[in-house]
Amino acid sequence: MSNSQVVATVGGREITRLDVELLLRSMDPQKAAQFKSPEGINRVIEELVNQELFYLYAKENNIEEEEQYKLELEKIISTFLKQYTISKVVGQATVAGSEIEAFYNENKEKFVNPESVEASHILVEDEDKALEILKEINDGLSFEEAATQYSSCPSSAQGGNLGVFGRGRMVPEFEEAAFNMEKNAVSAPVQTQFGFHLIKVVEKNEKTERPLEEVKNQIRQHLVAEKQQTIYYDTVESLKEKYSVKIFE
Repeated sequence: MSNSQVVATVGGREITRLDVELLLRSMDPQKAAQFKSPEGINRVIEELVNQELFYLYAKENNIEEEEQYKLELEKIISTFLKQYTISKVVGQATVAGSEIEAFYNENKEKFVNPESVEASHILVEDEDKALEILKEINDGLSFEEAATQYSSCPSSAQGGNLGVFGRGRMVPEFEEAAFNMEKNAVSAPVQTQFGFHLIKVVEKNEKTERPLEEVKNQIRQHLVAEKQQTIYYDTVESLKEKYSVKIFE
């Protein structure tokens, strides 16, 4: 359906599909989602019709000539002009590729994928039970089957898998054991505030530098924001020298 398609007319004024789309875009995304069905679109069109009726009422009753209207309109124009001008002035900020590369080379420690592990666990209430399960695993029961059968953690539904996590995500005792284990090894019982864990490390990921191409846009946004802030405050100081400013306590 074309955005120029007329969906309603009110007193000869046309409401188009684009008007419908613009109103939907102005809404909170969650609220707008409620109007995506054909019935919802019809409700949006009805609201646009209602607004056009009030517009025609305003024109017929010369509301544009009321002093209060003119004052409110001037406030809106003033606010928009300020925001437009700020955007225009700070929008001059640009960043060259060489600046991005230099920032990356000087700040490589900020662009790393931290050390992480993928681990599974079996959680039980007491150490003796954990040792019994460990013996079954050593005798041939797969860790995943043991987790499904014995673990009290909801992760048992995934064979005990907790996914990938970095340092600081797990309680200290669990973290220390997981990060100091070899891949595919199964730990002795590890006690935490939750009980006793048998831990299996599925994968270990060393800390790695993120390549420039991966973080280029992130750096560009950061540098542009810095330049925009500098332009903003430099312009403010320049304008203060031109126009008298008095702040009353």
